[in-house]
Amino acid sequence: MIDLDRRKVVAAGIFSGGLALAQGVQAFQAESAAETLFRNVRVFSGRSTRLSGLTDVLVRGNKIAAVGDGLASAGRTIEGRERTLIPGLIDVHAHLEFYNLPALDFSSADPDYLQVRQATAAEDFLMTGFTSVRDAGGPTFGLKRAIDERLMPGPRIWPSGAILSQTSGHAESRPINALPSPKNRELTPHERARYLAVVDGVPEVLEKVREQLFQGASQIKLAVGGGVSSNFDPLDVTQFSPDEIRAAVGAAEDWGTYVMVHGYTPRAINRAIDCGVKSIEHGHLLDEATLRRMGNENIWLSLQPFLQDEDAIPTAPGSANERKYQQVTEGTDRAYSLAKRLGLKVAFGTDIQLNPNGAARQSHYLPKLLRWYSGGEALKMATHDNAALLAMSGPRTPYAGQLGVIEQDALADVLLVNGDPVADLNLLADPANNLAIIMKDGMIFKDVA
Repeated sequence: MIDLDRRKVVAAGIFSGGLALAQGVQAFQAESAAETLFRNVRVFSGRSTRLSGLTDVLVRGNKIAAVGDGLASAGRTIEGRERTLIPGLIDVHAHLEFYNLPALDFSSADPDYLQVRQATAAEDFLMTGFTSVRDAGGPTFGLKRAIDERLMPGPRIWPSGAILSQTSGHAESRPINALPSPKNRELTPHERARYLAVVDGVPEVLEKVREQLFQGASQIKLAVGGGVSSNFDPLDVTQFSPDEIRAAVGAAEDWGTYVMVHGYTPRAINRAIDCGVKSIEHGHLLDEATLRRMGNENIWLSLQPFLQDEDAIPTAPGSANERKYQQVTEGTDRAYSLAKRLGLKVAFGTDIQLNPNGAARQSHYLPKLLRWYSGGEALKMATHDNAALLAMSGPRTPYAGQLGVIEQDALADVLLVNGDPVADLNLLADPANNLAIIMKDGMIFKDVA
């Protein structure tokens, strides 16, 4: 058994001084061509909420070659000892570029420093067991390329690019003293760094949507309502006109993909659905009529377990943002309960941002779902169901193959868990001790089996 330090990966020497890039790529390719046999494991397939009996799983290259009894391998055999093999976890509302940044650094730090922080964030996601993420806004295109080229460890990324906001919208970052805006105003640092884009009118919306697609966006992110962390938009406001939203949806559909929207209220969400939006982010304040409509029209609800607990979003005491977060958390239980009762397609995401303490506790977010779901239901949501949402990117999906399941020909993103996470989902809250193997694309990034 090999205990790999969390800042090291399987291909020895990838990050050691002086090795050429070509050597690193060759080492990864050699690893991905090998066979790995998991023997005598219980399998959480992703399609069911239950575990299988003891069986074997054979990985060849970057795919699962077979699942069954008595399998043999010419490569390495990992004894399961009745532990559980599950698909890699998926977070469909992540912000890799600023999830672990203090707010002050996000606004003022050297961009080169921020890139290093972002690289560590990507590794942290992977070492927590999240092998895939849908990034819900931020300049992750370069980060994704570096991970895909195996220059550094990290999850698969479905990038959205810049969050699109109207003037005074959720992603607006200008202070009031920057108004009124000149016709050809200077971009803010956050706009220059492509974290966000403030756009007004159909031509500007089309331009910025197409710019994100040009860079490789898998889907587009719009803010259609107020938010907790933004300073100038109450939760109840509705943002972007119907024509603007339709323009974004149409431009995305022309590229075979879709628009995801930030919003909390019935008015904002119903407008977005009227305009063709298929994925609603948050929605904690939705009423039963809107949720029922979403179920009838096959709309995804990407919901987060925002609560008044140790992982609450940091806000200034007594501020409007604190009051907005209180309002959101008061809707969390009702939104989950109604969505489950009405049979909605619910996805799991964390939406940790500008919160180093929250980032350190990312693994605790999935077990919060035990308030509303069984362990098997929550685990299915974070694997198979989330993978179905990722697949909505259609031809813009950046990785070929089936994710979120353990079955023949699926991509080999798997975790070996010390114990039964269906019976005790809280095992996943301690990945350092309870994840024995972290495998992504057939390569082992953590091995204490």
